[in-house]
Amino acid sequence: MSEHKFPTEIIDLPSKGLLYPKDSPLAEGKIEVKYMTTKEEDILMSDNLIKKGLVVDKLLDNLIVTNGVKQEDLVLGDKNAVLVAARILAYGPDYTVEIPNPSDIENMVEHTFDLSKCPFKELPKKVKFNHENSFEYTTHVGKNKIKFKLLTGKEESLITKDIEQSKKYGYNTEITTRLRHMITDVDGDSKPENINDFVQNLLARDSRAFRNYVAEITPDIDLEQEVEIGGESVNVSIPLTAEFLWPQTIW
Repeated sequence: MSEHKFPTEIIDLPSKGLLYPKDSPLAEGKIEVKYMTTKEEDILMSDNLIKKGLVVDKLLDNLIVTNGVKQEDLVLGDKNAVLVAARILAYGPDYTVEIPNPSDIENMVEHTFDLSKCPFKELPKKVKFNHENSFEYTTHVGKNKIKFKLLTGKEESLITKDIEQSKKYGYNTEITTRLRHMITDVDGDSKPENINDFVQNLLARDSRAFRNYVAEITPDIDLEQEVEIGGESVNVSIPLTAEFLWPQTIW
């Protein structure tokens, strides 16, 4: 049997490729993905992958066509955009899901979002993006000079493993774990053990301000839409439930 050729689409990335080295296939700010097939639907139904939390990663690796690129290479905002695009290519832009009723928060109402109307966040002009995933920040209270990077899919996988390991001992270390993987230098010191010590003792006020700054400059797709329910207009974050990748069907 001859090899099947599946239709593909070129997808724009929120980062515009400015977070990747100039010789990277991602530097042009685009990525090629193929349409989902029944083979990928099998991935979505894999109990083993679901339990391990690897469904999205496996799915995207199957869909990305661009040579030399895996989902783990993408910064998280770009990865989110590719996931939304893949869903639109697979099942169309309409996404029906239950959301809280703004006039009666104890009850849910069904709403259909148009995923094609999710814009990219504008890259902040105060930050220079020059094909380097490296940024600087000075804490407000401690006056520490931090160098940091935006997390990729690869680092997110490592973070998830570290967090799950800590939970076995009754701890939730999500904030400190993310900061350890993100921060590359503190006041000129790049030793991992010293960065870990800094993270463990970072003032909560400085930590929150830093995390807000990271969220502000991170390229991403905007998953918030204005909806009208019962004559009232409210902004709602699109919930990524199981139906996002697996719309209701007969079976």
